[in-house]
Amino acid sequence: MNPWLLTYDGCDPADEGLREALTTLGNGYFATRGAVPETRADGVRYPGTYVAGCYDRLVSQVAGRPVENEDLVNVPNWLPLTFRADGGDWFAPGNAEVLDCRHTLDMRQGILTRLLRIRDSGGRITRLEQHRLVSMDDPHLAALTMTVVPENWSGLLEIRSELDGRVTNSGVARYRGLADRHLVPVSAHAAGEVIELLTRTATSRVEIAIAARTALTGGRCRTGVEEDRVTDDRAIEVAAGDEVLVEKIVALYTSRDRAIAESAAAARAAVVRAGCFHDLLRRHVRAWERLWSRAHVVAEDSEVQRILNLYVFHLLQTASPHVTELDAGLPARGLHGEAYRGHVFWDDLFVFPFLAPRFPEVTRALLRYRWRRLPEARWAARAAGYTGAMFPWQSGGDGREETPRLHFNPRSGHWPPDNSRLQRHVGLAVAHNVWQHYEATKDSSFLAGFGGELLLEIARFFASLTTREGERYVIRGVMGPDEYHDGYPGRTEPGLDNNAYTNVMTAWLMRRVLDMIGLVGAEGMSAEEIDRFTGMAGRMRVDFHDGVISQFEGYAELEELDWAAYRRRYGDIRRLDRILEAEGDSPNRYKASKQADVLMLFHLLGEKGLGEIMTDLGYGWNTETAVRTVDYYLARTCHGSTLSAVVHAGVLAHVRPGASQPFLVEALNSDVKDLQGGTTAEGVHLGAMAGVAGLFKRSAVTAGDVTR
Repeated sequence: MNPWLLTYDGCDPADEGLREALTTLGNGYFATRGAVPETRADGVRYPGTYVAGCYDRLVSQVAGRPVENEDLVNVPNWLPLTFRADGGDWFAPGNAEVLDCRHTLDMRQGILTRLLRIRDSGGRITRLEQHRLVSMDDPHLAALTMTVVPENWSGLLEIRSELDGRVTNSGVARYRGLADRHLVPVSAHAAGEVIELLTRTATSRVEIAIAARTALTGGRCRTGVEEDRVTDDRAIEVAAGDEVLVEKIVALYTSRDRAIAESAAAARAAVVRAGCFHDLLRRHVRAWERLWSRAHVVAEDSEVQRILNLYVFHLLQTASPHVTELDAGLPARGLHGEAYRGHVFWDDLFVFPFLAPRFPEVTRALLRYRWRRLPEARWAARAAGYTGAMFPWQSGGDGREETPRLHFNPRSGHWPPDNSRLQRHVGLAVAHNVWQHYEATKDSSFLAGFGGELLLEIARFFASLTTREGERYVIRGVMGPDEYHDGYPGRTEPGLDNNAYTNVMTAWLMRRVLDMIGLVGAEGMSAEEIDRFTGMAGRMRVDFHDGVISQFEGYAELEELDWAAYRRRYGDIRRLDRILEAEGDSPNRYKASKQADVLMLFHLLGEKGLGEIMTDLGYGWNTETAVRTVDYYLARTCHGSTLSAVVHAGVLAHVRPGASQPFLVEALNSDVKDLQGGTTAEGVHLGAMAGVAGLFKRSAVTAGDVTR
């Protein structure tokens, strides 16, 4: 087995969404799902192309109220390329018998290959070979070739190449019914070998220009222009056994791009100058060679190696060095689909440990995305009555809070409140990323500049969020990483008090700010501020019960869940929150977590680092307490997030090595086998992918483990 190839044999509609997501091609600037080029969105297949940082807002009616959502826009589809044989039907899914089908993703070179044999309604058999790339050399270019071989027929072969602006953001079933038409047609043109389509996003007014040049030697040309669609038809006489090569070269620009006068002119010039497919391929392969020389992670087992290659491949396609020229964050689901609306959460916390030592220029650029949104974060803090910078749980175009007020439960059909904006710990994740970048680079000028500004403004926010009660500093009314708990039973106001993860990481943050002062000085800080930071570093409150860290104050009073009963009744209980809400209940009543919360402290700080902070805070801490805490929450977590298996695998590798293997296997399989049951088709889980790659200095897994 070649660990650089991901192969799909046959055409199974049930797996098509997963295959499209996992065979997405991208370069950090834009990415295109691995949809077949002759299809439109049809409920099974979903062509999608997404440009980093290109967002748009629309208003929908939800539960009788207007709700505004911002989405990473599905831009016009550049893929369409199909054929028809001797006056028959244009080939499209469902109108021909598929005799053979194979898709192969070459992860080393970034190429998607498709081999296909079909028989149409007239009995004509045609063989196709397609190769696709999204250039890692030039981030604005993509290309597709198709070789057509008529096996048992002769006559007129017609080829249709198209740019389609009729697309919508409809790739996530639970969002359907909401406003999804982000593209406004501007113009469409055809001139010579080039067809062009210009659209604009509805409210953010970003222009998106795509130009395509289709080549068929000896073919006659006819173009068709509509408001939101432009076609290029070619025709050529063929005999059985002939091989006809078609090339489609595409350029994509937006009005957000640098060093252009106008997006349509830039796309037109780029596609004319691009050269042929093989020219693009040669430069593209060299670019991937350079990336892999910096990013390759080695495993002993070939199947494990293949999965690791796949996960690093998708990470690099979203966070390649091309992002250094962009103003874009790291979407939790990559540029691979529309889940989470393309928003930026805390997932880069799991990505930075992998990227920072290998691609510090990329992590610096991702931190610039946060820094450029400091004014919005400062405003959000002031509006809420705080100082410093309060970063949003969900971020998109301008850094405002994008978390919806309601979220849909497909099990019940209800729209319960979404209080996850109370996860103030997202700011702690940004601060941790700042320190990860500094640790990887030892660049003191970064701390003296925008990196230190981020760290200080986040510290100021947490200092204002904290109050002193007696000898301890406390934080009230927040949520931790475990999204199953957003409040207390019987309390109307959402939020939890003294979440251990938030409080301990706040102490960690204050220690880092004091370290920064030692490195680059205390310019702009008052003595009173420094005293506050120093006090918080050593006096944050952490609650305990039964000899373990309490996830939050009052956790001990919650009820135990009958785990066995719920597993018997429902089988998969990863989404226990939806199950309980549909029953008229709430996870707030139970000692049951969606994902690692307290254990995140072990993941980020290590047992030794956590022990040092707990000791400095004045709490008794030893190995027995650590093991007892890990075991306690291990028994009360249902792993409703792909990140949970990553965290548990890493923590247990140190605390209970023999218990880590099942979680490592689950983390490996999370996306490649879509263990969350359909979520990967809507976009990969970048945090989990990067987290898995980071685990493989710690553990060894075999193909037998992975396939169980």
